[in-house]
Amino acid sequence: MTNKWNYQPPTQEEIRLRDRLVAELELNPVIGLLLVRRGLTSAEEVRKFFKPSLNDLEDPFLMPDMEKAVQRLNHALGHKEKILIYGDYDVDGTTAVALVYKYLRPFTSNLDYYIPDRYDEGYGISCKGIDYAYEQGVSLIISLDCGIKAVDKIEYAKQKGIDCIICDHHMPDAVLPDAVAVLDAKREDSVYPYAHLSGCGVGFKFMQAFAISNGFPFGELEKLLELVAVSIASDIVPITGENRILAYYGLKQINNNPSFGIKGIIDVCGLSNKEITIGDIVFKIGPRLNASGRMMNGKEAVELLLSRDASTARAKSESINHYNEERRELDKKITDEANEIIQGFDKQGEQNAIIVYNPEWHKGVIGIVASRLTEKYYRPAVVLTKASDLVTGSARSVMGFDIYKAVEGCRDLLENFGGHTYAAGLSLKEENLEAFKKRFQQIAAEEIIPEQMTPQLDIDAFLDLKEITPRFAADLKKMSPFGPENQKPVFCTRGVLDYGTSKLVGKELEHIKLEVIDSKSPSSPIHGIAFGMSSYCDAIKKMIPFDICYTIEENTYNGNTNLQLQVKDIRFGEDDTMHG
Repeated sequence: MTNKWNYQPPTQEEIRLRDRLVAELELNPVIGLLLVRRGLTSAEEVRKFFKPSLNDLEDPFLMPDMEKAVQRLNHALGHKEKILIYGDYDVDGTTAVALVYKYLRPFTSNLDYYIPDRYDEGYGISCKGIDYAYEQGVSLIISLDCGIKAVDKIEYAKQKGIDCIICDHHMPDAVLPDAVAVLDAKREDSVYPYAHLSGCGVGFKFMQAFAISNGFPFGELEKLLELVAVSIASDIVPITGENRILAYYGLKQINNNPSFGIKGIIDVCGLSNKEITIGDIVFKIGPRLNASGRMMNGKEAVELLLSRDASTARAKSESINHYNEERRELDKKITDEANEIIQGFDKQGEQNAIIVYNPEWHKGVIGIVASRLTEKYYRPAVVLTKASDLVTGSARSVMGFDIYKAVEGCRDLLENFGGHTYAAGLSLKEENLEAFKKRFQQIAAEEIIPEQMTPQLDIDAFLDLKEITPRFAADLKKMSPFGPENQKPVFCTRGVLDYGTSKLVGKELEHIKLEVIDSKSPSSPIHGIAFGMSSYCDAIKKMIPFDICYTIEENTYNGNTNLQLQVKDIRFGEDDTMHG
């Protein structure tokens, strides 16, 4: 047992609000409480949450500089200027480039796109990219998912006679680049009501404003919401507010009428004939699209997403799937090497952050390795390698520790940095490495409390197994799409027993396929899967009662869909600690 289990009993006010929702909307009381705890306290708010509406999308013209951006784009199209769509090499950047390129393609033949090389150019707008634009006669660059800090590069483009429109969602500095327009809802002067769009989401809002200014119908844009949903899931932005609407309709598009490119990836992931969820994008679709930029060049991911026929999409998908297999092998090798370094640290248990460096590591997978180290050691992790003449790295965080701010606290030692609360990138000169390690560890030591370094499981509600019905699961599903700030609810059932049919499964028999009962329904077993928990199997088979924490999933096999518990943790009766 590795997790600390937390449960907060409902307050009197939460119970009052829950009961009102239950009465007005004929809801299950457990669902009612889950909604109240997500800040939904009126019947109207719940209706909008259950059935998001495209009519509730924010007005794109509330974003600073949107009017200027649309005017400049209209002018460029009207004067047949050459336009370059420029985006980052990760999923958010490549989906953003594909979305804007796809939407503008019918209006002009003077359109090109550019994805910088992760190894040769690094993150963001590069001089090489601007030189390419100049050589191609480009007079307008639209940058997506990057550019908010590219003050010098935008100046360089201006000197070459190239205008830039920046569409970004990263944290801006005090000084903004001198572009024609800087679209970023995180700008200090922004009155835009929703600050958590993905980079692709900002590109979508730009195209929405362009469509409105020209009186174009929304239908063509709606088809592109599949790309926004992929970016929202992969970039791990909150699935609240406007993102919830965009993700909801994007998933609808993916499940009902995906483009050739998205269908190609679905097929190579083995997700055909299954309802695609945010989790499927996070764990299967996103990593494959990302593998293109990690192992080769993100341009291939854009080519896939722009495919106009099934055979092209299939070939591109298979190629990208191959990169993903290479990426997996590399990721495992580097994670093993990083773990060896960590084992050698003298006082690893006393450090609040992990920083590992090997100049030979492959730059394309260090972000994934940082995530794995954070999961294993439950500390912020910074994984560094050498690229060109700089030490470059990725940082990932634990709940409640703003890693972007921590990296920013070392900015005088850095050449470049950027990111979000839980993920950041940075580069520095090798001579500053020891000073950076010391400073970062100091910030972590001052700001991280011991609770943040202990894996936590927050329990939403206790259930008897008989309460897990198809009707309950259907009501729960109305709360999807799940993701950051609207996580899939975690339930707990106490005192369950093996029905006599639980068994070990998996290549190395590392998982348990559970069939369990409790005292309220001794003859109706419910199925569950406990990944990586084989060590509990002997005790379970001895008919010792145990408690489980789990999420409720739909499992489709051979065309049949059944409910299944995905077990997060197991605890035996003698350990009865529950933190409230």
